Amino acid sequence: MRFHEETGDSQQALPISVVIPTVDRPQLLGKSLETFFSQDVEAKEIVVIDASDSPETLALFQSFHGAATVSPNGLSRERRRTRVVYRQASARGAACQRNEGVEIASQPFILFMDDDVELQQGCLAKLWSAMISDERIGGVSSMILNQKYTSPGLASRVLYFLVSGEKSETFAGRCLGPVLALLPEDRDELPEVVPVEWLNTTCTLYRREALPMPVFPSHFTGYSMAEDINLSLTVGKAWKLVNARTARIFHNSGSGPYKPTGAALAKMSLINRHYIMTKTLGRTTVLDYAKLVLVEAFGIVTSLRYARAWAELPAILLGKVQGILTIATGR
Repeated sequence: MRFHEETGDSQQALPISVVIPTVDRPQLLGKSLETFFSQDVEAKEIVVIDASDSPETLALFQSFHGAATVSPNGLSRERRRTRVVYRQASARGAACQRNEGVEIASQPFILFMDDDVELQQGCLAKLWSAMISDERIGGVSSMILNQKYTSPGLASRVLYFLVSGEKSETFAGRCLGPVLALLPEDRDELPEVVPVEWLNTTCTLYRREALPMPVFPSHFTGYSMAEDINLSLTVGKAWKLVNARTARIFHNSGSGPYKPTGAALAKMSLINRHYIMTKTLGRTTVLDYAKLVLVEAFGIVTSLRYARAWAELPAILLGKVQGILTIATGR
């Protein structure tokens, strides 16, 4: 099922298609769209790919589509110059839903956006300004206010040194060794546009010509953990990647019907990290595998600072063993 709506003069909107995958989270999606439409600039198109079991998300868009002046989220139609496209997903999964969105998107720039983000004022304009500041830039990420780089402790700094082979005052925005991805940092003394080595898909703008096809390989299924790392590292081989430090968002990340837990999450983490390390980065030496073991072990040990992690430890270890067997057998 698909419908769309156009209002106003779309020629004044930015040549961006916003691609949002969603699963049974209409309230979060509604809030996300509310903050999007309150921006001081507009995109030409929003594409929502819905894999929900319940009809609530479709009902939200049907009501939104038929409203005379105001949508259910209080968004004035008269202020929008954005074409809104809704499509029921052909398959559930963050990566495949995003692929489906890109296929029907019409604009030369693609903004990947999660259904649970709240854009701060000026975010879209600052992403766009960063993108057009240099034609060699392939992707620009926003700054997540509640998820960003913090200065590492001694143990983490030792780990970063071991997997990267170098000392640095900061490892912010880096992707070290066997796919240890660290978020960018937000310091006033930094410029507004900061070079980074990888981008998440929480709220990130890409130049369409920089994207591989398909954008996300079929390897990434379901929750598709680390598919954003794989994409950005692929794009980064030929294009610049940057973070727009003052293009800020809040991420309402939490549990969802599509998110694996326990053994399944532990297994996916290892398998996907191994895939990126070997297939995308071509790192297959004994040293690379030793670093992979170190990163995985470090993640397990440091999590044991929290009481609930001890209860989850058997499931996590089971997931890692299952991941090793999958990697070893190629299944």
